[in-house]
Amino acid sequence: MEKAILQPLSFPEANEREKSEFQKQMDVLREYYGNEAEFLPAISIEQPIPAEADGILFPQLIGAVFSHKETLAATRLPIIVMTSQFGTVEMWDWEIVAYLREQLERNVFTPYNVELGKVILRAMAARKNMRSGMRFLMLQDDPGEGMQANIFKRFYWWEQESKEQIEKAFGVQLIYRSWKELNEKADKIPDEEALTLWLSRPVPNEGVAEKNILKAVKIYIAVKSLIDEIGDIQGVGSNCLNESFNSSSTPCLAWNWIYEYDHIIWACEGDTVSLISKFIFYSALRKPQMMTNIYPFLVGMAALKHEKIDRFPDIEDPDNHALAVHCGYFGFVPQSFCSDWIMRPKVLEIVGDDAIMIDCRMRTGPVTMAKLHSDMKKLTIIEAEIEGYVQYPGSDCRNGALLRYRGNNGHRVMESLSSHHSVIIEGDVTHMLLAMAKVYGFEPSVI
Repeated sequence: MEKAILQPLSFPEANEREKSEFQKQMDVLREYYGNEAEFLPAISIEQPIPAEADGILFPQLIGAVFSHKETLAATRLPIIVMTSQFGTVEMWDWEIVAYLREQLERNVFTPYNVELGKVILRAMAARKNMRSGMRFLMLQDDPGEGMQANIFKRFYWWEQESKEQIEKAFGVQLIYRSWKELNEKADKIPDEEALTLWLSRPVPNEGVAEKNILKAVKIYIAVKSLIDEIGDIQGVGSNCLNESFNSSSTPCLAWNWIYEYDHIIWACEGDTVSLISKFIFYSALRKPQMMTNIYPFLVGMAALKHEKIDRFPDIEDPDNHALAVHCGYFGFVPQSFCSDWIMRPKVLEIVGDDAIMIDCRMRTGPVTMAKLHSDMKKLTIIEAEIEGYVQYPGSDCRNGALLRYRGNNGHRVMESLSSHHSVIIEGDVTHMLLAMAKVYGFEPSVI
C-alpha cells in the first residue's frame, strides 16, 4: 500500500537555532517512520498545503503557533505532533495541543511512543488506500438458504444495504463470486499439482487422510487463481458453513496460506463486516488477530445447546466470562499467530465428511475484542483476557477459549455486542484502537 503523506510545517518566526533543530528532527522522524510515511519537503505554515498531503506534521512547535490560528483553523487535515528526539510528542507541547484541539477544534495526534505513532500513520495510509477502490472478495451463491437457514438468514452482512454501507463508508469494492463454481474448478485440479504444493508447504496435522488434505489444498489453488485473475484483492472470505454442500472441504488451510504466503486478510462465514473490521485493525496494529463466536455465560442454555455441551466451566464470577468457540475449536487462526496449531478432521455436522478444521490456541493473557457496528461508524472495544482453554470431548467445543472481561462488565457487554462474531486481538491494545478510531472518525465505546 501507499504510505501516508505528511506535510511538515515550519514557522517563519523561527531563529537560526530553531531552524537547525527543525532539520535534525526531520532526520530523526525519517529514521523512525520511513516505512510508514512519506515526508514532503517542509514549507512555511503560511504556504498552501499540497493536495496530496494526508496530514500536517509539526516536527517542532514554538510559541509563534498561537499567532497562526487563522491558518490552522482553515485547513481540515489532521495534525500530527512529533517533536521529541525520540519520535514522540514533547510534554512541553501539551499546552499547544490542548489549544489546537479545544479552541480551534482540530484533530491532533500526539503519539507518546513510536509504536503508537506507527499505528496512526498506518491507519492514515490504509484509509487513503481504501478510498482508492480497494477490493475485497466474497465467495457465495445463495446465502442463508442453505444449512441452518433458521440461523443464517438473520445475518445483516448478506443484505444489499450492508454492502452499500461498507462501500460508501470506506470507498472499497466488495466483489462477489460463486463458491460453487470455485469448488467445481478446485475439483478439476490434478492430485499431482495439489500434492506438489502440499509437500512444499506442510503444516502440522493429525488424523487427516491424504485425499482430504489434497481437497483442502485444491481450494487454496482455486482461490489464489481467482484472486490473481481479479487483482488487488486485500481480503477474502466464503460462505463456507451455510453453503457447505457446495464443497467437500473447508477453506481453513486456504485461509492459512492466504495469510502466511500471500499476506491477505480472511474472514469466515461470508461475514463482510468482520472482514472489513479485520482489515482495518490489522493494517494499523499489525497484531495477531482472529474472528470467532462469543458465548457469554449469561446467555445460558441458548449458548450451551448450540455447542452441544451441558454446562459452562465451573468457575468463580461466571457473569464476567465467555467461551470463544468456532467450528468445533477456538476458531481459525493463522499458524504464525498461535502458540499451538494443528489441522484435524472436521467437527461440525453441517460440513462434508472430508472437511478439515484447525485446532489452535493463541497465547493466554490480555486480549482486546473489537468489531465495527453495522453503521460503520460505531466501534465496540471490550478489554478481556484468555484465561485458558476448555475441552468438551464429543461436542462442538473440543477446545474453546475461556475469556474473562477485564472490566467485570458482563452485563454491559451483553447490551453492547453488535454481533455473535467478534475479532480478538492479542494484547491490551485499546489505546491503539482508539488512535486508529480517531483517524477514521469512528465512535468508540470501551467496555
